Amino acid sequence: MHTQIRGIAIFVIFLILGSLSTARAQRPTPTPRPRNFPAGGVYVLTNQVSNSVAVFHRTARGVLTPAGEFSTGGAGDPVPHGMDPPTDPLASQGALILGHGNQFLFVVNAGSNQISVLRVGILDLTLVDVVDSGGVRPISLALHENLLYVLNEGGTPNITGFTVGDDGTLTPLLGSTQPLIGGTAADPAQVSFNPDGTLLVVTEKAGNRLNTYTIDENGLPSAPIDNPSNGMTPFGFAFNNSSFLVVSEAFGGAPNQSAASSYSAAEDGTLSVISGSVPNSQTASCWVVTTNNGRVAFISNTGSGTISSYGIGSGDGTLNLINSVAGDTGANSAPIDMALNNSSHFLYVLAGGLQSVVSFRVEFDGSLTLIDTDGGLPLGAQGIAAK
Repeated sequence: MHTQIRGIAIFVIFLILGSLSTARAQRPTPTPRPRNFPAGGVYVLTNQVSNSVAVFHRTARGVLTPAGEFSTGGAGDPVPHGMDPPTDPLASQGALILGHGNQFLFVVNAGSNQISVLRVGILDLTLVDVVDSGGVRPISLALHENLLYVLNEGGTPNITGFTVGDDGTLTPLLGSTQPLIGGTAADPAQVSFNPDGTLLVVTEKAGNRLNTYTIDENGLPSAPIDNPSNGMTPFGFAFNNSSFLVVSEAFGGAPNQSAASSYSAAEDGTLSVISGSVPNSQTASCWVVTTNNGRVAFISNTGSGTISSYGIGSGDGTLNLINSVAGDTGANSAPIDMALNNSSHFLYVLAGGLQSVVSFRVEFDGSLTLIDTDGGLPLGAQGIAAK
């Protein structure tokens, strides 16, 4: 009897092992990840008459490799207006932005008065939508969740809103258009949301003011609220993760006179100066980015060919200069727009004078280490984003 039971048990074990082996054999083999799979990407708007986005693949060490250009379906505007130099034809920050978990790129077509949306693939971009911007010469974009606003600089300048569908398509938001306080003399540079999406800010270079707009529950803006800039020629800006606002001040491009100010924002849209016009002894400070931890702001100085770094007080938003020359992009390099990757480990600077992207590694203390310079961009390229 014991022998029979032992035999049956052994037979059952063989059946189980056999079925497990069959299941393993039938289980699909996972597709191996390609060795050249990019760790991230950097995207630059060429801003040419036949507009496109130049793509660079990024390695885990921050090194870039050119990966082609993809049409926006619209026209750029590489011809500078007024006093703007050919290396900075739009004179704006935020001409190209990533959104929706880096699924989509939103870009301006300043020459055709349109906005384009491109889906971000692992290796390429796919055009999703092209819509009219609601004004003339769009130069900057702001995104919060499913709400996109554009700054139209030409004609009578305005901001205009759109809703963003799950598929990336844009729908004009009725009643969202608002003027700028400075009207045709405003010479605006950027539009952007605060972190919780309750406030829009627009800088006016000529008017030396910051327009603010409170945003209601329907995504509609208030009339513009006039906030004087602490310093002359406010240009680019960025909110940190504590909602403190850092604004660059070019002081009309006067040599070695640039600065930056920090502000707090009240619920009614009024701004209060925290640190006023903290100098960096550089020329033409224009573009601003802040790190993910909210402690450091980098500012590009177009006239000096340098990047300055500022510390941001975590509790009070006070601004202190860390290094006037945290990074050097070279003589006549004309650094303009900048972008940090998702982790803030790498800073990518669009150098208009070099027609290149200059790559830096961001060290733990906020200092910058040069990685490389990648050329091949056309004169007039403007706008950069990174992931």
